[in-house]
Amino acid sequence: MMSKYLTLFLILALLTFNAFAQDSQTQESDQQISDFSLTGYAEKGKKSWDISGKSADIFDNIIKLKDVIGNLYGEKEDIKLTADKGDFDKVEGKVHLEQNVVITTSGGAKLTTDSLDWDRKNQLVATQDMVNITKENMVTVAKGAIGEPDLNKITLQKEVKVDILSANKENQAETEKNKIIITCDGPLEIDYAKNIAIFKNNVLVDTKDNLIYSDIMDVYFVPSDKDTSQALKEAPAMMGAKIQKIVARGNVKITRGENISYSEEAVYTAYDRKIVLTGKPKLVIYSTEDLSASFGN
Repeated sequence: MMSKYLTLFLILALLTFNAFAQDSQTQESDQQISDFSLTGYAEKGKKSWDISGKSADIFDNIIKLKDVIGNLYGEKEDIKLTADKGDFDKVEGKVHLEQNVVITTSGGAKLTTDSLDWDRKNQLVATQDMVNITKENMVTVAKGAIGEPDLNKITLQKEVKVDILSANKENQAETEKNKIIITCDGPLEIDYAKNIAIFKNNVLVDTKDNLIYSDIMDVYFVPSDKDTSQALKEAPAMMGAKIQKIVARGNVKITRGENISYSEEAVYTAYDRKIVLTGKPKLVIYSTEDLSASFGN
């Protein structure tokens, strides 16, 4: 009886060892090289993208890269992606990047995150991690993002915070004073080509002087083209030099000190600093004065 158990134990041990050995073999790359690079071309032989790494482990369908550098060459601007490591799927044409992931564009935008999926064929980048995006005078932090690699059109999924600074770089104290902070539960949809950002769910705008709450908020930015009117170019620094108009919609609440106003919609225009409330507006004013004498009491 003991001999049968011993024989069975040896067979199980041998099977386990063989399975482990086979699994170890599958983890070994078919080829290891240094200074790996791969280039793609569009019609008429124009280079459209490239990806390189200081070293590469090449498997059947996956290439594992270290110190990754990827480039996309567009008609209007170029995009560069870097990361400590990444996987390139030769079949799907997709790249997964990890650790110190950075996207920079020739248009001046920069995104940093811990991991990123780059769908080269569909021209999309996506992550579920925290992202930090800087472009011009706007800094955006959120959890999760999906959008175009050039960052001109991107959706931030949740836990969104946006800091908008005035363009007064000469006076840092004045710049901080005029900073606007916008938060929302998300998503936030940014379309730089159309100069608009749409904030959704529990939106709050902090302009230091005012707090603006709403369900949805559309923030319109001043176009940078030469046809922009001088009045809009000189929008007051109070709202940031790049903001043209803010439209708050749904359960709007505006507080200024102790005074509160309610409405269904509020439109703020930066060039004249005017707020127009529509949809059953109501104003609540708190006063320290005794008004009883005015009514004969």
